[in-house]
Amino acid sequence: MADRLAGEGYAVLTVNPFYRWQASPVVDAANDWSNPAVREKLFGYLKQLTRPIVETDAAAHLAFLDSQKEVDSKRRIGTTGYCMGGAMTIYTAALKPDRVGAAASFHGGGVGTDKPDSPHLLIPATNAGYLFAIADNDDKETPNEKLLLKAVLEPRKPWHEVEVYAGAMHGWCPPDSRAYDEAAAEKAWARMLELFKAELA
Repeated sequence: MADRLAGEGYAVLTVNPFYRWQASPVVDAANDWSNPAVREKLFGYLKQLTRPIVETDAAAHLAFLDSQKEVDSKRRIGTTGYCMGGAMTIYTAALKPDRVGAAASFHGGGVGTDKPDSPHLLIPATNAGYLFAIADNDDKETPNEKLLLKAVLEPRKPWHEVEVYAGAMHGWCPPDSRAYDEAAAEKAWARMLELFKAELA
């Protein structure tokens, strides 16, 4: 997926958010997500991945990208996140609002909640355009999330889209996912490119 995005002309950095606890690959053929022990371990890592840690890493990632000769630091940066990465895209956009121009969340978890520290509450202070591609079964579990996202996005000028992908299950985007839905994944990919075209040009 990173190679495909690079093929669109973007400099792409793919990170292991769990590097503090385990070197890549965190999940592979021998340690499949369907293994309960692997899931338990990953959820343990996730609990430790707090917003301050995400922000520390995001600042380092952005600085690294800007130091690369392939990166035009005069142009804004886009960030994408899948599942738990959805909230990370918002944290990154809020951390560097003048640097991050686009944030795309695919079947993101916990991006809009009724908690006082919900990630979506940071959106008004950012300058990014946003794409929230929501899984059908996630929407059935948390139907209010799309409404919370739309409430903070619709008053803003930047490009934005919040859509529930009917029939697409959580995890539908990565081609190696058991929930992969090619048609829905291609649609989400195309919408991400539209976001990037609108906000990173």
